[in-house]
Amino acid sequence: MNNIEKTKQLRKDVAPFAKSEVKKSVMQMINTILPLILLWTAAYMLIPVSVWASVGLSVIAAGFVIRTFIIFHDCTHGSFFKNKKANDIVGTMTGVLTLFSYEKWKREHAIHHATSSNLDKRGVGDIWVMTIDEYIAASKWERFKYRAYRNPLVMFGIGPIFLVLISSRFNRKDARKKERLNTYLSNMIIVSLVAGIVLTAGWPALLIVHGTTMFVAASLGIWLFYIQHTFEDSYFEEESEWDYVKAAIEGSSYYKLPLLLQWVTGNIGFHHVHHLSPRVPNYLLEEAHEKVPPLQTATTVTLKTSFESLRYKLYDPSHKTFVTFKAVQSLVDAHDRSSRKTDVPMKKAS
Repeated sequence: MNNIEKTKQLRKDVAPFAKSEVKKSVMQMINTILPLILLWTAAYMLIPVSVWASVGLSVIAAGFVIRTFIIFHDCTHGSFFKNKKANDIVGTMTGVLTLFSYEKWKREHAIHHATSSNLDKRGVGDIWVMTIDEYIAASKWERFKYRAYRNPLVMFGIGPIFLVLISSRFNRKDARKKERLNTYLSNMIIVSLVAGIVLTAGWPALLIVHGTTMFVAASLGIWLFYIQHTFEDSYFEEESEWDYVKAAIEGSSYYKLPLLLQWVTGNIGFHHVHHLSPRVPNYLLEEAHEKVPPLQTATTVTLKTSFESLRYKLYDPSHKTFVTFKAVQSLVDAHDRSSRKTDVPMKKAS
């Protein structure tokens, strides 16, 4: 069986799982969104009694925000319900709860799926990745920006704030009318809800409860996205050699999490299955992984080994692997020395 036949067979094997089940979708909304609202309500009521108890409940609520985001995420793929309108309504609603604009994120995420691991089509809906050669040839300012971006304190500390308060609140320049209107609608609903909370409980309470919840949830969300595409032997290729199936199976990890965390994250750890077939709803990802053997060849990352990926900063296309900044520092220094030498005669001549 050649590669084309294997690809067709793999997609055929996964196809039975690419269908939503209304009962399961509705049940997931009930066991996710209802507890989230109850936790937020309890957290606000606890503030006069114990701020720390309120913060504790807000952190727990962050787990349910992540799970709510998975529902939102499925809706953007049209996989949570068979009905498009139902996906759009629930997607917009859960987008408000998680502070994301549905149509905007839907478009950017579709681009991410269509270009994931493609070295010639980076830049939309993905983590900023530079190759070794690009980093070496970059200006010192560009290198500084990249190093800052890949710093964990920036990526998981400032990143969440930028993501929910700025990036998700404004449309892209080329956004179509439907996307713009959806972002405006989401923003208006969010502003109304925030105003209601402030008038009822005050700004300090909003920052304690929602501030804690959304920061923790967004930080963990970025971590999940990062870890599932940034591991040592992750697949990246130029457009001429890029393959969709390889990008899904070899460019996305299987993040094997403890059962509780797997539940909280809505099975998104089976990211390779999701990238191969985005129409598989989150509650069928594990079953697809277990029943389709070729999917089990994806790189497995555990909770313990996942932290090693924080070391990987640059991609080396020649060896098909991620490397550290330290590994290429001698090459950077040599390039800079060479550049200074070639600049000297030019300055003298002028």
